[in-house]
Order: sequence, then structure tokens, then C-alpha cells
Amino acid sequence: MSTNGAVRQFETGATRDVSAHKYDYEAFESPLVMNRFAQYMHKHRKQSDGTLRDGDNWQKGIPNQEYVKSLRRHVFDVWAIMRGYTCVEPLTGDEVDIQDALCAVLFNTNGLLHNLLKAENKVLSNGDLTKVE
Repeated sequence: MSTNGAVRQFETGATRDVSAHKYDYEAFESPLVMNRFAQYMHKHRKQSDGTLRDGDNWQKGIPNQEYVKSLRRHVFDVWAIMRGYTCVEPLTGDEVDIQDALCAVLFNTNGLLHNLLKAENKVLSNGDLTKVE
């Protein structure tokens, strides 16, 4: 592949614009983390009554304050575990797993950010977020 100005040319002869100014979504995420997060999310689809909720159920709307409260609890778990303490789930008595706690932090962070972006009327436009007036 060679670059010629603002255009890349591949050995096959195909050409594309250079990607230096395009978001590299593939590079910004870790497949290991995404897989572990998916495991965590799937595990928590089962509700206390035994039914299985849709994986995107959270997008129906969870209040910001609920995300913040949950985020704070899970950040506390991560902090305490990293300092050598054992944290226990209040309802089950099970020990909190550090990976589950980190996934819970991701979930609450993503959910809160999702709500904030929606509230700003952000829409996707060519890989960028643009405010709708």
C-alpha cells in the first residue's frame, strides 16, 4: 500500500481516503474487555422472577441518579478490592469479583453517558456527534 497525498492505494489498485482523521473504533476497544463485558451483561439479563430481559432493556431509560448511585457503589468495590479487602454482595453473600465490579462501572458509565448525550439531542453523523438545533 502506498499513500499519495490524501488517497491510499492498495496493492490491488483499490483506493481509499487516508484514515488519519477518521475515528478508529476498532483500535479504541479491546476484544478481551468487550467479551468480558458481554458475559457480564448476559449474566445480568436474568431477573429475580426468572425472566430474561432484552439485552438493550437499559436503553428504555434508567434515571441518571440511579446510574450515579450504582456507579459509586461499584467504584467503591473496585477501590476496596484493589486495597486487599473482600467485598460481599448484600443480597447473596457472594464475594464480589473484581472483573464484575469493573464491568458494573462500565455499564453505569456507559448508561449515564448515553442519557447525557440523548439529553443534548446528539445524533450520529459521519462518525461524529452533531447537536440537533
